[in-house]
Formats: sequence, structure tokens, C-alpha cells
Amino acid sequence: MDLSSELIHSLLPVFLVGTLGISVLTLGFIEGMAEATALIVKVFSGAISDAIGRRKVLLLLGYGLAALTKPLFPLAHAAEQVFVARLLDRIGKGIRGAPRDALVADIAPPDIRGACFGLRQSMDTVGAFLGPILAILLMSWLHDDIAMVLWFAVIPALLSVAFLGVGVREPPHDTSRRVFRSPIRLSSLNRFSRAYWWVMAIGTAFTLARFSEAFLVLRAQQLGFRITWIPLVMVVMAGCYMVSAYPAGKWSDRVGRTALLIAGLVLLVMADVVLARATAAPMVMVGVALWGLHMGFSQGILAAMVAETTPSDLKGTAFGLFNFASGVALLLASVIAGWLWQSHGAALAFYCSALLGTAALLLLLIRHASRS
Repeated sequence: MDLSSELIHSLLPVFLVGTLGISVLTLGFIEGMAEATALIVKVFSGAISDAIGRRKVLLLLGYGLAALTKPLFPLAHAAEQVFVARLLDRIGKGIRGAPRDALVADIAPPDIRGACFGLRQSMDTVGAFLGPILAILLMSWLHDDIAMVLWFAVIPALLSVAFLGVGVREPPHDTSRRVFRSPIRLSSLNRFSRAYWWVMAIGTAFTLARFSEAFLVLRAQQLGFRITWIPLVMVVMAGCYMVSAYPAGKWSDRVGRTALLIAGLVLLVMADVVLARATAAPMVMVGVALWGLHMGFSQGILAAMVAETTPSDLKGTAFGLFNFASGVALLLASVIAGWLWQSHGAALAFYCSALLGTAALLLLLIRHASRS
């Protein structure tokens, strides 16, 4: 599914701004709303998976909806149609996201939980690495016909649903005493520890400092990338993310999570500064690589921290709430970045992200010092 999605996402910013003529601010709103929707929907899907004691049925619903939206992108002739397709696609992602992470938490041995989530992030990113490569090849073959290239995203999306239906098994859950209840209950929230709420705060700060990767694609185009090679930005980012997520997760099992998160924020601030000061393609690619390493040093580790600070019967709810907060932060970050880019230039948008990343780093260092 990531191969399918990233084939689309590596070209979508250029399609929207270059072909359909929308503003960068509107792009920021579309991207922020889309990604925030995915993260917000997770709060309900995760809690529902806890309530019914089943993960796979929600995974099938989420992956199936995302697969059905893929033909809408090449058929779109206006920004509003792309916006609807993007929202539906991300709703599908939201439905499957928290139950999938909860399923990993269900079966991951505690002593290698960081490695398990790191491996999941790395494998998840394989598709994000291959999708833009496929986009480059197809753009060359089809002479930069973006709409035609987007049709090829339908095939891997349908295959992912078939693989899920046939190949994935979930552990048995005791459902004999379960009754229907509201997905989110105050009594459930009261069972979460202070450590979980700290993870929530740190994760939100991370996301607020990191806007949509669509702006990385636009930065590359702004500095002279040919449209055929624009997806190379996502290839480099996903490649760095892919090769770092599993080692970082495994390392965090031995040396602790906080040190790796601090490294992740330092990498994000460095990426922002490089991208703000970039004047040519090589500097853009350095910044994109640092951005990908930041993702590898943070996303799987944050997921492992959520898993180890929450009760076993509320993993889905915990991941859902975590992603809800991240969704709100991502929407704000992307809209602010779009406004800054349009009003004051790309450099200021990246410098603002670096400033927010520095603030998140201080929060993390204060937390680390208080526990030492």
C-alpha cells in the first residue's frame, strides 16, 4: 500500500501546484487536513479494536477504502476532487493505523519491543522507497504524463488488500465478556499513566515541528529539479528512514529511548537549517536525507514508548489518542508552513520548523534531566 500511496504522493504536490494551479497555502491546508484526518480517525479505530477484540476486520476496511480511492487521483480535474480523494485515502489509513500498531504490540515480546516497531517502520518504508522510484521510471517512460502514471498506483493497492486477507493472522482475544460501549471513555483515560501522557506531549511536540513532506518536494522543484526526477526526493528520504528505523529501534532497547529521540530532534533541526539555506539540488538532498534519518530515529521509538506505558487491553485506544494529538499538530504545522512559504518564502518556513524542533528538544532534555 505504501508503494501505491508514495507513487502518488511523490508527484501530487507538483500536480496540484503546477498542473491544477493551486497556491502553496492551499497545498499546506490539503496536506495538513489529509494527514491530520488519518491521525484523528485512529483515535476511534484503535478504541473500537479494543472494544470488539478484533484488529484484522478494521485493517481490511482501512486498506480496502484506501485501495478504492486510488483511481480518483488520475480522474481528478480540480483541486476539490483531489482534496476529496486525499481525505478518503487518509481516512482509510486512519482506520487501519492504530489497530495495526496495536496488533504489533499484541505479539511483540517486551524485551525486543523497540526492535519490533523499528522493523515494522523499516518494512513500512520499503514501499515508500520503491514507490517514488517507480514514479521516476514511469514518468520517463510516459513522457511526464502525471495522470497516466497515477493509474499505475491502483495495482499494488489492490494486491495489498489481497495479501492482508490471505496472509495475516491475529492472536486470539477473549470476546465472550465484551459488550458494546463508547469507543472513548473517561474511565479508560484515567487508567493511563503519567509516563504515557509525557510520551503524548513529546510526540505532539515532534509533529508540530515537522510539517508535510510535500514541502520537501516543492523545495526541490523550486531549486531546479526536473519534473521527472522530483520523486527522487522521496526516494532519498524513505531510503534513509528505511535503513535507520530498525537499527535505531533495536539500539533503543539497549541504551534507552530518550537518547535516540534527542538524536532524532537534532537531525530534524539540522535538516531544516540545510533546507532553508539550500541554493542547489545537492544541498536539498542532504537536507532530505537528514529528514529521513530523523524519522527513523523517532517514529518507531515513539510507538514503542506508547506500547510500554499503556495497559494491554487499551493499546488501540492509546495509539489512537496519541495519533489524534499528532494529527492536530500536523494540521497546524502544515498550514503555518504553507502561509509562511507563500507570504515570506520557503526559507522562513524551514527556519520556523527548526525553532519548533529546538523547543521540542528542550522539552525532552528537561524530561530526561528530571528522571536522571
